[in-house]
Amino acid sequence: MVRLRGIGAAVGPFLGGWLVDGPGWRWVFLLNVPLAVLCVPVALRHVPESGDGTAHGRFDVLGAVLGAVALALVTYALIEAGEGSAVVAVAAGAGLAAAVAFVHVERHRPDPMLPPAIFASRQFTAVNLVTLCVYAALGGFFFLSAVQLQVVVGYSALGAGTALLPTTVLMLLLSARSGQLAERIGPRIPLTVGPLLAAAGMLLMLRVGPGASYPADVLPAVLVLGLGLVTLVAPLTATVLASVDVSRAGLASGVNNAAARAAGLFAVAALPLLTGMGAEAYRSADAFDDAFGQAMLWCAGALAVAALIAFTTVRRPPPDCRRPECRTHGAVLAPPLEGERAAARLPAGPADPES
Repeated sequence: MVRLRGIGAAVGPFLGGWLVDGPGWRWVFLLNVPLAVLCVPVALRHVPESGDGTAHGRFDVLGAVLGAVALALVTYALIEAGEGSAVVAVAAGAGLAAAVAFVHVERHRPDPMLPPAIFASRQFTAVNLVTLCVYAALGGFFFLSAVQLQVVVGYSALGAGTALLPTTVLMLLLSARSGQLAERIGPRIPLTVGPLLAAAGMLLMLRVGPGASYPADVLPAVLVLGLGLVTLVAPLTATVLASVDVSRAGLASGVNNAAARAAGLFAVAALPLLTGMGAEAYRSADAFDDAFGQAMLWCAGALAVAALIAFTTVRRPPPDCRRPECRTHGAVLAPPLEGERAAARLPAGPADPES
């Protein structure tokens, strides 16, 4: 299950291309409806509860509103920054103010939506930083590569989405084995090597220009990127979940998913600004090709930063520790959800150093 988020990011361009060439792009806003109808009853029936029994049923409305407003205003300001209008400046300032207010509210509420204490785990914080870098790069790559293949190479929307599909195939075939390997060697190496492989795939996309050949230019880049995602996605998600107490697995998953989605959102909004990709670039093959090359360099740089963070911060538990936390902190397949039953099966042992 931990690899489904990366598969979703990879299969998105294919589904989007099919919708653009078929029913119409507006149908993309209805994709979540059948998924929710399928997933909600399955989750209610089969997913075990990971809470600690202290839930009170109150919802942090103020925190949710402030978080949504901050994301919306900052994203709008990034998209419209090229206009340089006063409205953009006001939106940016208001978005940053809402973000500061969100942090203040969450720190002082007795029942926050995002308890700051969860970031006391250094591994949790570090791997979420890796998530931000990785999914910012992936968000920018999949969005801009699909457009590059259409505007510059001449593919249809469906053809562009299909061209990126080998990434999804690789993840479906190999992610489980990659997770098993990472379980044996620990998450540090996969979370270092995976982003570097994905960065290499993005740099290979610099060869994709006018008249590019799919077998010689596009496919090698997509395959190398896919191998990078196979290597890193399962360890990334599961290490985040395993770096907190079992009772907070749901909260950790929510934080990590929010970090991934926000990273992709900001990347898609910011990359055109960073590369000078104005509206006219989408109608000019030469202009878009130049901006796309700059964007791939930014994305590859973000992945290199992710690899550096992982290499310097991610660790596996000490080998002599026998507590349940030591069995799961740094695990890469999935966190345990059986709670006290898992603890009862383990003999007592010496405490491990603070993570």
